[in-house]
Amino acid sequence: MRFYKIIVGGLFLFSTFSAKSQRIQILESGKRVSFRGLSVVNDQVFWGCGSNGSVVRSIDGGKTLEWIPVPGYEKRDFRDIEALNANTAVIMAVAEPAVILKTTDGGKNWRKVFEDTTKGMFLDAMDLYADNQKMIVVGDPIEGKLFAAMSYNGGDSWERIPASNHKEDARKVPDTEAMFASSGTNVKLINEKDLNTPTLLVTGGSKARLKDLYQNNFNDSLPMMQGGTSTGANSIDYWNKTKSAVIVGGDFSKDTIARDNCVLVSFKKGKPVFSKPSVPPHGYRSCVIYLNEKELVTCGTSGIDVSSDGGETWTLISKESFHVVQKARNGKAVFLAGGNGRIAQLILP
Repeated sequence: MRFYKIIVGGLFLFSTFSAKSQRIQILESGKRVSFRGLSVVNDQVFWGCGSNGSVVRSIDGGKTLEWIPVPGYEKRDFRDIEALNANTAVIMAVAEPAVILKTTDGGKNWRKVFEDTTKGMFLDAMDLYADNQKMIVVGDPIEGKLFAAMSYNGGDSWERIPASNHKEDARKVPDTEAMFASSGTNVKLINEKDLNTPTLLVTGGSKARLKDLYQNNFNDSLPMMQGGTSTGANSIDYWNKTKSAVIVGGDFSKDTIARDNCVLVSFKKGKPVFSKPSVPPHGYRSCVIYLNEKELVTCGTSGIDVSSDGGETWTLISKESFHVVQKARNGKAVFLAGGNGRIAQLILP
């Protein structure tokens, strides 16, 4: 059941969707912005970014949103953001040229920390390690190999990762395979001691694959929808204690197809072992996150699903459209963002 309440003269439109004890509380809506990037520091602080040079920040749990201008980049498409704290964030503009910017004063000033004018350069996603220092950015293939660069100082400077000459180099892909810049979550930095690999990455297009970016230990085709320009994997999340991952995707051009859109991965024996959920998410999904060992949330343009059994079965809780969902790194709050300038909080029981 939905109800709407408009506060005259207030700061935002408020709406709530309730289903099976979960609620979607809309914090912002109606602007000509497609949000793709979202980073939640704690229960009070989150940052988002999207089209038309848009960056937003909240420092009060979403009660108020600050729209932050990025001078000179008003027409750029910011597809991902990583926030280190309330004042420090790194944003990624995908192409023409590919640019990464950083602020340390809450968005009052932005410094260009990376730029690449190579023809065909298109950045897809970033990830921030738990130490708030190590970061990775990945992009579509250049000369047949996926682009990747690392930062070891919280995004202040970046080093391109040289392509390997190994015959089974996981970064080598055909022209018809790449990554989707749909939610900034198709790459994941992993505890090296835990998995013996620092980076997992998923692709789509002609092939949907899980890649070990550095070690070349595996480059496995996923048992999910693939073969078309809009099919494949969009997002991956990993749970350290169980050495498990969940991957979601599907076909974003046919977003209600509820099959071959989710893969469960176990790394307990080293190499990945794949399985499919008995009840998959109810359509194409662009982002997935663990809340804890058993509970997960996934979202896409055709709705939001939750799982309470490690991804084995999924329950549709809303048909609301969102591109990205993220949980507080230090806290329990869960926020979503998507098209039409929509930002929301997922209220869990």
